[in-house]
Amino acid sequence: MPLILNEEQEMLQDAANGFLTEKAPVAAFRKVRDNKPADGFCRELWTEMAQMGWAGIIVDETHGGSGFGYVGAGVLAEQMGRNLTASPFFSTSVLGATAIQQYGTKKQKDENLAAISSGEKLFALAVDEGSRHNPSRIKFSAKPAGNGFVLSGTKTFVADGHVADKLIIAARTSGAEGDIHGITLFLVDADAPEITREPTPMVDSRNAANISVEGLEVTGDDILGELDGGYAALEGILSAGRAVLSAEMSGAAQQVFGVTTDYLKEREQFGQKIGSFQGLQHRAAHLATEIEMMKSAVLKSLKDLDQDFENAGITCSLAKAKTGQVAQLATKEAIQMHGGIGVTDEYDVGLYFKRVHVAQQMFGDAGFHSDRWAKNSGF
Repeated sequence: MPLILNEEQEMLQDAANGFLTEKAPVAAFRKVRDNKPADGFCRELWTEMAQMGWAGIIVDETHGGSGFGYVGAGVLAEQMGRNLTASPFFSTSVLGATAIQQYGTKKQKDENLAAISSGEKLFALAVDEGSRHNPSRIKFSAKPAGNGFVLSGTKTFVADGHVADKLIIAARTSGAEGDIHGITLFLVDADAPEITREPTPMVDSRNAANISVEGLEVTGDDILGELDGGYAALEGILSAGRAVLSAEMSGAAQQVFGVTTDYLKEREQFGQKIGSFQGLQHRAAHLATEIEMMKSAVLKSLKDLDQDFENAGITCSLAKAKTGQVAQLATKEAIQMHGGIGVTDEYDVGLYFKRVHVAQQMFGDAGFHSDRWAKNSGF
């Protein structure tokens, strides 16, 4: 499998670069950060993205999508990472679309995929219940009642949960906390009166939400995937999220590396460009090789999702582990090589550092996925 983009994917990359450079550069993100809109992003920008086919990038054409697959989604995410673009793309077009397209019934697909593709509806995945990612540790209760279930419990750090029209909630229908059997996914209306959503501003100036549910009645029609067998579906959704999130971090790392090398060529100290100092050259060369390996791991995970979705999880973990390490290294090196000014608001590198810090924690940090990859590889 060649780890390169094909002609169509390169065209998408060029189009995304041009659009985001004009419509959503870092300066636009600064406005979102400073003005603090309730949504946490610009609705008008999201509408334009949907009109370009980005909202339905992985949705099949039958349901109004572009059908570009996960490599296409990764191409867009990488460019968003370069520009620090704030949008519901990850929560809706990746997590939500994956959940519905891969595991939804025909009715669920017909009711939701076109709405995702048009940008009409926003989705959010509610998984974690503590401060650390652990998808098997589900206590959120789904107790049988009549012809359905009653949902009760809390979820933390739900990306875009404060603005979502639909929530995908991982709940326990049987078994004990820590069991992978007995987990079921439910697709529910986010504005139900039994649901309380508390926005939680993050250090990267994006919004998440803590969600509490008390006595929400649902039916079997609200189940996404199999009753008690939702863990496999949850892992599939998370794998897609991890790969595309890795693509975003890859874009951020590449951008900040470019900014840093440009600075090394311009900044003078002791009468010469600091890029001529051998110590800094060695550090830049090491980072350049790490970035190339990271890009290959990310593209491999995206291609695996497109070609063998059910078995792509381990590659997605590898990509998330590698990208978490390299993106953090890139942003830390950028701050150090810029010197004291690297942490000032005048320069963008601090913004990338904050975004990478949050993104690498989401759905498992580098340590989580390194352990997961090692165990699945027999080490």
